[in-house]
Amino acid sequence: MWKLFVLSLLTPLAVSAATIKDMNSQKAPFKLPPLAYPTSAFEPVIDKATMDLHHGKHHQAYVDKLNEALGSAKPTLLEVLRATKNYPDAVRNNAGGHWNHSFFWTLLVPETKTTKLSKKLESDIVKTFGSLDEFKGQFEQKATGLFGSGWVWLIRAEDGSLKITTTANQDNPLMDIATEKGRPILGLDVWEHAYYLNYQNRRADYVKGFWKIVNWEQVSKYDSEK
Repeated sequence: MWKLFVLSLLTPLAVSAATIKDMNSQKAPFKLPPLAYPTSAFEPVIDKATMDLHHGKHHQAYVDKLNEALGSAKPTLLEVLRATKNYPDAVRNNAGGHWNHSFFWTLLVPETKTTKLSKKLESDIVKTFGSLDEFKGQFEQKATGLFGSGWVWLIRAEDGSLKITTTANQDNPLMDIATEKGRPILGLDVWEHAYYLNYQNRRADYVKGFWKIVNWEQVSKYDSEK
């Protein structure tokens, strides 16, 4: 399954074919997924230097350290996330880092490409948050208000509702230790390494720029998964 996931990331058209199931079923030893686009594809929102560092150095380090921490064990990535309380911090932190980034790369699309939300997801967002703009505003507040490093998510909670949540460090809503559990359909990395080369301390500008490169079709496909 991991080989299929890697192949699905090799072309821009295949980015939207990625599934949560693909990522969850990856089995140790893990590998860094190749990007499906040039690292310069999202300038000026995310600059090439940041993408090179973020994918090639930071994400690679999560993969390498996760494999080292697991040793000869060969669990799936979801098995690790569902039982993080039973693992040392080195596994929890790096498994989260690997899953979160694998997910994040598939959510991005060059600003020149237009993508749209599915009618169902757009309707649910409006029903839950009042409007798409209101949702974006609440998401931005969560992202800029998160102290330190972490992630902000739009999830389908266990009761089927939409919620905006945050996690510290490399935790995510799939983990057994998550305060608010659910299936991520959108996520934004607000660690400083994700934006500091270009934005310095202006996290709010980075968060606002994110909307210009979100692949809404991919978000909708994640939402439609069962």
